[in-house]
Amino acid sequence: MTTESLRICLIEDDELMGEALGERFEMEGFLYDWHKTGRSALMALQRRRYSIVVSDIRLPDLSGEDIFSELRQAQVPIPPFLFMTGHSAIDQAVRLLKLGAADYMPKPLDVGALVTRIRELGTTLDPVAPDQCVMGVSAGMRRVEQMLGRLANADGTVLITGESGVGKELVARRLHALGEAGQSKPFVAVNCAAIPETLLEAEMFGFEKGAFTGAVKERRGYFEQADGGTLFLDEVGDMPPVMQVKLLRAIQERTVTRVGSETPIRVNVRLLCATHEDLRQLVIAGRFREDLYYRINVIHLPIPALRERRDDILWLARRFLEEQSVKKGGAPFCLSASAERVLLSHPWPGNVRELKHCLERACILGDHRQIGPEALLGDIAMPTANGCGAGGTLVSHLDVCEKHYIEQALAAHTWRVGESAESLGISRKTLWEKMRKHDIAEPGKPAPS
Repeated sequence: MTTESLRICLIEDDELMGEALGERFEMEGFLYDWHKTGRSALMALQRRRYSIVVSDIRLPDLSGEDIFSELRQAQVPIPPFLFMTGHSAIDQAVRLLKLGAADYMPKPLDVGALVTRIRELGTTLDPVAPDQCVMGVSAGMRRVEQMLGRLANADGTVLITGESGVGKELVARRLHALGEAGQSKPFVAVNCAAIPETLLEAEMFGFEKGAFTGAVKERRGYFEQADGGTLFLDEVGDMPPVMQVKLLRAIQERTVTRVGSETPIRVNVRLLCATHEDLRQLVIAGRFREDLYYRINVIHLPIPALRERRDDILWLARRFLEEQSVKKGGAPFCLSASAERVLLSHPWPGNVRELKHCLERACILGDHRQIGPEALLGDIAMPTANGCGAGGTLVSHLDVCEKHYIEQALAAHTWRVGESAESLGISRKTLWEKMRKHDIAEPGKPAPS
């Protein structure tokens, strides 16, 4: 879907705001229908297809939440919902994120940031019912899900990249499950970094009885175990050079030879590889074979970090808490509104894995079924060298963490405000305002005033 064909359902009862947004949408080349009541918008959403919904929460008849809830109950495909809200309705907006809304933007609006978010949410995505989301409700993970559907029965090797903890193995398992062999054929996952170099060949290709001390019987390697199905090689960038040569040969010839044998064994596997490293840089540094790089990088599937898809944070948290509720029995676990805000504000350097472990510990150590910020802060904000630790009020703690995180982003992008703002998922204007608020300045230069 191109920007020119992007159609917005605008729901706003304020005449001045609606006219201003309509004029900006026309300037951007967007098509839009403006509805001043929730009921007329609901009827339009049920009979025509929109790329995105931009809705105020407070409306004269139905609220924005009522519209969203009725569409959910009707089990119809729902376009991404982006809510506009005043400060007094932030808690309600957070609750809507948890239910599957795409995002919210506080008033007064940064219209430039709104347009950017509309482009991100409204392009290349088909409407989807929230209950049908498997990988996440964010635009980034819905794009991944759509890509998996196209790759399900493709033959090419897929390279899945992303930071540690983003869920690369989950993506690989989902891709395997979507394929024709997903229900009946094996999925074998191997962490290349966890196997000692001296054992890697034997584990990968198997060995014959008596091939070395301790080989008391023959064993099939991972390639043979995955025959007919999928072999997932995680952290493939950590594979030593000698094994890289042997892996390349196995991929090219579709055969493996067990340690202690001279007889090649034909295997038919779909190979998926993953890494948190930049393989291209490893090639340049001479640590990874260029021919192997091109062989495994037929299709590249990047997975965004959790901080780049905050829409997924509360959605994932709800799923993890449901898992804990089933395990422990009794009343279900839930998050307080302040705990939700803490989760949304944290940068999650450990990504989904960190979020899951944080909530598991909170469920184990907490005294109540409703988890408050104090149960989370023990894991998220213990004192650290950078000063972002527990102590003081929650507001002061979040301010310290926000300042430190912004400083890290600016330093990582050599203080280029535009690139830093993009990496943080905010507008340039918002970043300047936060730099002014926290008195952040590039070394040797005055702070923004």
